Amino acid sequence: MNNFFDVIVIGAGAAGLMCAIESAKRNKKVLVLDHAKKIGEKIRISGGGRCNFTNLNTHPSKFISENPKFMISALNQYDQYDFIKLVESYSIKFHEKKLGQLFCDESSQQIIDLLLSECEKYQVTIHKDFIIEDISYSSELYSVKSLINTLSCQSLVIATGGLSIPKIGASKFGYDIAKKFDLNIISTSPALVPLTFNEDILKICKELTGLSVNAIVSFGKTIFQEGMLFTHRGLSGPSILQISSYWKIKEEIQINLSPDINVYDFLLQKKSANSKQDVQSAISEIIPKRLSQIICINLNINGKIIDISNKLLHKLSLFINSWRLNPIGTEGYRTAEVTLGGVDTREISSKTMMSIKHPGLFFIGEVVDVTGHLGGYNFQWAWSSGYVAGQYT
Repeated sequence: MNNFFDVIVIGAGAAGLMCAIESAKRNKKVLVLDHAKKIGEKIRISGGGRCNFTNLNTHPSKFISENPKFMISALNQYDQYDFIKLVESYSIKFHEKKLGQLFCDESSQQIIDLLLSECEKYQVTIHKDFIIEDISYSSELYSVKSLINTLSCQSLVIATGGLSIPKIGASKFGYDIAKKFDLNIISTSPALVPLTFNEDILKICKELTGLSVNAIVSFGKTIFQEGMLFTHRGLSGPSILQISSYWKIKEEIQINLSPDINVYDFLLQKKSANSKQDVQSAISEIIPKRLSQIICINLNINGKIIDISNKLLHKLSLFINSWRLNPIGTEGYRTAEVTLGGVDTREISSKTMMSIKHPGLFFIGEVVDVTGHLGGYNFQWAWSSGYVAGQYT
């Protein structure tokens, strides 16, 4: 039967290709299907075109899921060092940018080429621009129907990703298949995404567009300290993207624009020294000049430090060290790097990534309710979950 395969993987992204390679290594006849005309677009655009392919600090605590222990097994079976060995075997040069984030020295295309080379090596068949009409199960086989033909397999792997970045083909296909087979879906939302604000805050952001500062951004007990970027649409940058995965609508976040300095103590010291320095000039010593100007103007605090009351100095310092604001939303899936939520992990074996209800049906990568922090963690989840499924298909 030319239309029969041991394994059909739907989705030719990081997780899907990894799974296909591992399945084929076990002498399985493997077919990968993808609706896109280009393979691995999300890999290609990642990391500014250099692909942040994993993180040295990969640990279950760097992931969000309704079951925070679910990813432990997969990460233990195939960790960051296993993928690094694969990268090194292809003589791909890479570097650590910061915080354990590993990037290709040259291009993200190197990771795509690596995966495609492995597929060719182990005789994985890939069909691009393939539109699926229906998926069904009968007589211990899964059938994948297109307008042209119907393909059958013993193991079916759903690796279709989430809803983020629809311009490169993201869709709800994986969730629809899960629902078709009566699997529960954890409510989805954009994650690792810029936050948007009301007109008052947006006015400040627009005036500071392009300005980046090191900031501590917190939501409840969750805290991130990385760069923060003012944009004409709101706030972005690593610290904001990170907190967006935890933030809840209508709730408040807190931003410390000067993480290393207690601004109130700094101003009181200036005042006790009988400083005649202008307050805006003083603040410019610890935060960018443009930012100090906007803050002082908005709070209507100006003049020499020695002439300003401690109450106003405290108000100024609170704004800088503890800026509290309420986002009104996010930029949505259009710019979100990943999707929060997905196929309920209670429906899947953490050891094999196979559906508990349906033998031979696997879900891997972003379609599952496992979301990594910014910095290569989501790719590592793709490698790990894809590897594990490949051992059991």
